[in-house]
Amino acid sequence: MLRGFPPVVAADTHTLILGSFPGEASLAATQYYAHPRNQFWRLLGTVLDEPLADLGYEERLRRVLAHGIGVWDVLAACTREGSLDAAIRNASPNDFASLREHAPKLAKVCFNGKTAGRFAPVIGAAGYVTLVLPSSSPANAMLSFDQKLRLWRDILT
Repeated sequence: MLRGFPPVVAADTHTLILGSFPGEASLAATQYYAHPRNQFWRLLGTVLDEPLADLGYEERLRRVLAHGIGVWDVLAACTREGSLDAAIRNASPNDFASLREHAPKLAKVCFNGKTAGRFAPVIGAAGYVTLVLPSSSPANAMLSFDQKLRLWRDILT
């Protein structure tokens, strides 16, 4: 059984970006979006006008939190061969009810990809505004960076 990471949130986090579950590179590095071809940090950095992709991991997190944005995954644990979402089995979700304690100002939850986005109706029913974004994964090659970026800019609206 693989285990994910704790949420990166603060008391003033108003927007949370949820992935599905960390890939092999992320699990090995114990960092969100550690695969060098994953466009997460480049996309979010462009949206926030911050050089996130060029920074060390701790500084990336600090700057994202400074913008009121948090990072987590929909799944707490699962079994999976490789890094593809399609290979996820025996999944157990994270405890979203606890988010209200750690991030009382949270109002918007964005989902990084369709797999994570399957949780949008549940999160929306809990009173959050939801947005499903195109996946930043290198496996999602159907859209160019600029096409993804146009949709990722909605994080701030």
